[in-house]
Amino acid sequence: MTRARDECVPRRREDRAPNGVSSFSRFGLDCAHSRVASGYRVPDRGGFAAGPPTSDHDRGASPVTPEVDGLDVVACEHCERLCASRSRIVNGVGPADADLLFVGEAPGANEDEAGEPFVGRSGDVLDDALRAAGLDRADVRITNCVRCRPPDNRDPRADELDNCRAFLDHEVDSVDPEVVVPLGKVPAEHLLGRDVAVTSEAGDVVEADIGETRRRVLISVHPAATLYDRSQADTFEHTIGRAADFTDGESGQARLGDF
Repeated sequence: MTRARDECVPRRREDRAPNGVSSFSRFGLDCAHSRVASGYRVPDRGGFAAGPPTSDHDRGASPVTPEVDGLDVVACEHCERLCASRSRIVNGVGPADADLLFVGEAPGANEDEAGEPFVGRSGDVLDDALRAAGLDRADVRITNCVRCRPPDNRDPRADELDNCRAFLDHEVDSVDPEVVVPLGKVPAEHLLGRDVAVTSEAGDVVEADIGETRRRVLISVHPAATLYDRSQADTFEHTIGRAADFTDGESGQARLGDF
């Protein structure tokens, strides 16, 4: 598969922004390292991720203080609707220093059951595209904007995205990937802060402030789009191929075809 490159050149890992400052510093936390210490409890700021509390639960009694262990959120009750619909918090998976960080919108029923992002049919599509690009799922990091399953698999609401944003920013800052790949319209618009025409912009590399750093963002359609519109399959495969370009060089993360 031939992949067109754009002007963005993959950074060597030693050239990346230092990990000395965590996105949690915006919320009054002084961390010596970007990864939150095991068991660190994030102070409840009444809404946590951005501005005043907006969820139903936040308007009532104060929720349990979110608790973070490394890159994992182990306790959070900021969103009453999501707490009621989830069976667990679904954290990101993959290397903590991956070159590629894929971001979905929220766990679905399969992900909620398995405790891992992008399983089931959408996960199969993503895995196939990664293999076609010479990559392995185990070498990329996969996470979601929201870590709890919305009821009836609906899209996450604005307040739910806001409540979870600091967790996502912290994860991005800690992993410090070469490129962030939002999978679908919801994560693309959440990360870029603008309307995104995903179908026409798929494969474009743009820049956005995420956490403490300005980062490359590679826009992609959602893998599920290929299940309902076969014309999107080539677009998705091409986009994942472009993502693979950012693992070239001296990152240490080789493609399957290199062996």
